Amino acid sequence: MIYSSRQNPKVKEIASLKDKKNRQKLGLYLAQGIKSVSEAIAMQKEIVKLVVSQDNENLFSNFNGEIIVVSNDVFNYLSDEVSPQGVMAIIKIPDLTPKAPTSIPLILDGVSDPGNLGTIIRSANAFGFKDIYLINCVDAFSNKVVKASMSGIFSVNIYNSNYDDIQNLLNDYEIVVADVNGEDINGFIPPKKFAIVMGNEANGVSNNIKSVASRFITIPMQKECESLNVAVATAIIMFKFYK
Repeated sequence: MIYSSRQNPKVKEIASLKDKKNRQKLGLYLAQGIKSVSEAIAMQKEIVKLVVSQDNENLFSNFNGEIIVVSNDVFNYLSDEVSPQGVMAIIKIPDLTPKAPTSIPLILDGVSDPGNLGTIIRSANAFGFKDIYLINCVDAFSNKVVKASMSGIFSVNIYNSNYDDIQNLLNDYEIVVADVNGEDINGFIPPKKFAIVMGNEANGVSNNIKSVASRFITIPMQKECESLNVAVATAIIMFKFYK
């Protein structure tokens, strides 16, 4: 069966996942494109169903689960990709309840741009930062974040957190904040247990986090450069502590 109407209930439900409120209500998010879907399957993510376009209905025909075939027009409606590849996965959002970290914790305090958050997740996966605590950040499971993460979203633990969570779960960790007035990261000797904090694109790290911080670090750069993009800065700092 090929679904060709945008008004079909199944199509409308899939389309609703573009909206944060509906993602939270249904506990589902979208991963689009051949590479992303392949990696979601390989990593045994909880895929509820695949959606494929009529021209690509043989893609992932060996998938052991539900596959919905939609017309090309409907698929283009469901996708927000510039050049859709004709396949998307509907995946269950994992448990976002904060838990104790198993790696160096990365705390993101107010990161608001989805491209930045997705890029940070991608870099965190590359450098072994598996536990990411989000405080007042953009939704990690929006289409833009998932796309920018380049499948990194499948490999890290995302926790929707608040300041109390940080104090309770990381009370024996030294909180290390990235700040323009911090000590040069090149001379920084990390403590045995520490967490890295990166802040909002415009305002940096909030006073709530600064008040419990024990150390501040900065990336040295040319005097003419005022600051770095938060995703770039986070990648540099994580690489510095990459084992």
